[in-house]
Amino acid sequence: MEWREEGILLSTRRHGESAAIIEVFTPSHGRHAGVVRGGTSRKIAPILQPGAQLDLTWRARLEDHIGSFHVEPVRSRAAAAMGDRLALAGLNAVTALLGFCLPEREAHRALYLETERLLDLLEEGDLWPLAYLRWEVQLLHEMGYALELDQCAVTGQRDDLVYVSPKSGRAVSAKGAGDWAERLLPLPPILRGVGGGPDAEIAQAFVTTGYFLTEHLARDLGGKPLPEARARFVETFSRRL
Repeated sequence: MEWREEGILLSTRRHGESAAIIEVFTPSHGRHAGVVRGGTSRKIAPILQPGAQLDLTWRARLEDHIGSFHVEPVRSRAAAAMGDRLALAGLNAVTALLGFCLPEREAHRALYLETERLLDLLEEGDLWPLAYLRWEVQLLHEMGYALELDQCAVTGQRDDLVYVSPKSGRAVSAKGAGDWAERLLPLPPILRGVGGGPDAEIAQAFVTTGYFLTEHLARDLGGKPLPEARARFVETFSRRL
């Protein structure tokens, strides 16, 4: 068995004396693990940094074997991340969440393309938080937790939408919320793609996407805690407010 494709490095761990096991995210093969011979060597280890874009060749005797990777660097994103605390926190959040929630070897091409575009914006500090928010919304959608924010779940109206139902992920208007308003999640305009995305609105939106990541996605994955890297990113971002 053999395939070749570009992918994004999610994580690396030592394997034996000199090898490494890496997890990557590719368009056609999803989250995929494999062994890199000599992966801890001075030549290869610097290539295997989270977020790196790699040219990957995977080989195994049988399809269900872990197999081995031959890797060639396409571009490194480490320098962009190391130079900015928010970028580094964001990169760690992205790779941790993908490793946490993606089913093994299941293709998610749209999410892959969105992830590649997001990571290529690491040096664009002003654009990154909003791009990351849209990426989280896409991640929820791909994992089966799409937010439906175009009309009120109670009244059907399409204006004055200010809340999100924590159960259904649907928008709720101020009128439709009634006495339940305090139990609903915030729906800032930026979460609906409206406006330029001031930091305060993005922070509000992170409350809502974070709820669905924690209380729906993580819980349905066996109650595993959401990676701490996501909370660290939100905390780092919140210091800008």
